[in-house]
Amino acid sequence: MTDIDEDLVRSLVASQFPEYAHLPVTQVLPGGNDNRTFRLGNELSVRLPSAEGYVAGVAKEQRWLPHLAPHLPLPIPNPVAAGRPGLGYPWPWTINRWMPGTDALTAPELDKPRFARDVGRFVAALQRVDATGGPLAGEHSFYRGASLRHYDEETRSCLGLLADDLGAGTIAAATRVWDDAISTEWDRAPVWFHGDIAPGNLLIESGSLSAVIDFGTSGVGDPACDLVIAWTFLDPAARPAFAAEAQLDDATWARARGWALWKALLMAVVQGRDEPDNYRVISATLGWSGP
Repeated sequence: MTDIDEDLVRSLVASQFPEYAHLPVTQVLPGGNDNRTFRLGNELSVRLPSAEGYVAGVAKEQRWLPHLAPHLPLPIPNPVAAGRPGLGYPWPWTINRWMPGTDALTAPELDKPRFARDVGRFVAALQRVDATGGPLAGEHSFYRGASLRHYDEETRSCLGLLADDLGAGTIAAATRVWDDAISTEWDRAPVWFHGDIAPGNLLIESGSLSAVIDFGTSGVGDPACDLVIAWTFLDPAARPAFAAEAQLDDATWARARGWALWKALLMAVVQGRDEPDNYRVISATLGWSGP
């Protein structure tokens, strides 16, 4: 496939949306994994899937983001145009309104407890939006929002591969966390979930949460996956504030803990000791079980 660079985006925009052809194109760095984002002038951005597995998110966002936006306490992406394959680029793409802010990973002076409350409020508000006809969790959401059992075999394989690295005691504790996580299911009507409530998708302005982006893995189902940030980013002092606003039961928190553990184990296998943050998350899931 053709490299996704500024020249390609400039040409795609000029050929399909000539009204924007005069606007400068600048790649947003650091770039995301699932999609590449480019700023288009001062008011717009271009978002292009980086691989076929992420293409389903394009139509989903274009269809459902306008439905979600009026009901949420923070801005979310606003699609303004739908691009087509062309010039060697094989997939649909989107022009959105530009969303200012710095992601939570790099934002200075972040008030974690306040941030945690704001994220919790957003998650709770998202779940209250009418989910009728929404995209049921499945392959398009990488099974976020679906049964955690989809990743059972993979998780147990990772536990086996990390046995020497983590030690018998940690493996036994992690296995108990995983068994607890898959022992329950979401037994209520499906609700909206974001699917990737991660610091890179949470924008900050003036020290406060200002917007939530990247709904490519969103859908309707079990909201447990949206609680993972409690272990991956929030510190112990901020977690209770997040939990109080999210307003979810113990069984959902158990599944959320499983989601966090699964991803951290998988990335520890893939990245090894070169990325110690995965081991930090594993430790966090064993040390805090939720509210």
